[in-house]
Amino acid sequence: MTAEIRFFWARLNANYWFYPALFSALAALLAIAMVAIDRSGGAQFLNDYDWLVPIRPKGAADILTLIAGSMIGVASTVFSITLVAVTYASGTYGPRLLTNFLEDKGNQISLGTFIGSFVYALIVLRSVRAEDETPSSSIDAAATALPGFAPQLSLLVAYVLMGLCVGVLVFFLHHVPSSIRINKVLERIGQRLLSTIKKTYPVEDEFSDAREAEGGEAIKARDVGYVQMIDFADLEEKAREFGCVVSLKVRTGDFVHRDLVLMDVKGGDVEAFAKAAREYFTLGPTRTPEQDPQFLIDELVEIGLRALSPGINDPFTAITALHWLGASVSEIARRDLRKDVCSEDAEDCPIIPCPDDFEHYAMRSFGSIRSAVAQSPNAARVMLDVIANAAAPLSHQPRIDVLRDQARLLVEQARMALVGPDLAMVEARYREFDDAMRG
Repeated sequence: MTAEIRFFWARLNANYWFYPALFSALAALLAIAMVAIDRSGGAQFLNDYDWLVPIRPKGAADILTLIAGSMIGVASTVFSITLVAVTYASGTYGPRLLTNFLEDKGNQISLGTFIGSFVYALIVLRSVRAEDETPSSSIDAAATALPGFAPQLSLLVAYVLMGLCVGVLVFFLHHVPSSIRINKVLERIGQRLLSTIKKTYPVEDEFSDAREAEGGEAIKARDVGYVQMIDFADLEEKAREFGCVVSLKVRTGDFVHRDLVLMDVKGGDVEAFAKAAREYFTLGPTRTPEQDPQFLIDELVEIGLRALSPGINDPFTAITALHWLGASVSEIARRDLRKDVCSEDAEDCPIIPCPDDFEHYAMRSFGSIRSAVAQSPNAARVMLDVIANAAAPLSHQPRIDVLRDQARLLVEQARMALVGPDLAMVEARYREFDDAMRG
């Protein structure tokens, strides 16, 4: 249940409408509270300050109307700018990155601030009573000694919100062009990938073999979609309750459909366990970065492939993507890839996850982009440097050999794509790489 709540919060927090809706609700509560203070006479202390001239109802209504109109206008502009930026990013970097920009907290909070200020001004405006209007109650009549009613403290708060919105607007106009810069995009994806790797594989400098699956009766999927989350905590608890050993056949990010095997269950009442166990697999129409480092690897690869496509031909963007891929692969290479999905001792864990193999990650990153990199002499030489740097801090020879194989495959691919001096430069760089690996 805890994992489900975390996943729900992560998805809710990622929605573009979440912060605008939250700020609107908070602004409405703030407006109601401020008006209540004004009506109860709690703002009388403002009369002690000579420099605070009490505003008349007509002036208050005009100011609040101006603030509300300007805020909703700016909110519309902010939304339009965000859509233009999202359209540009989706067409340039790939539709897979659309979620990254919609999840951007700077865009969400900016829009939320303007909409919240609009809601606040609108609710406070409703409480303003013109000088020729009759009070609706004795409390309303006693709220001010002046004819009509102008919420003095509420209006001061509206001024503060207006000043805040000016600052947020300046931030937003800087944030949007900065956020769609390709180096910034790659940095955001790369840092998130490194953080996910460290969280998924916390043990460093240990290289144990994955636990072998124990087989059993197959439990098949009934729905269709990507595995967005597996609630390992509840799955473990249910497996211990039924005395089962569960060998998973899918991992987060895999696509499943009806009658595809989700897991093998050994021991216990398999039929009763299956009814509950399927609920611990969250399926959806898209992949998500939660529990799925490969999703972020694929985003880096996609940017690199698009940059190297004939229509764009931007090898320097691909080089930056290769640098982040190299850092991620090096981080994976120095970690124990056994997932400790249980809360207790792993040796007693009834859940056996799908084994994660370093060769798989190397192929998923370097292997996926290799054919495009091999056609660019600059990118090919940089990729050899990236592989060498990824292998430099490693002490585990089998994983170093995997990286050497990736370099060898790249050069073989380059021999079919390049000729003349371009190929000679790549060959020379590979010989340096090979000598360094042997030394």
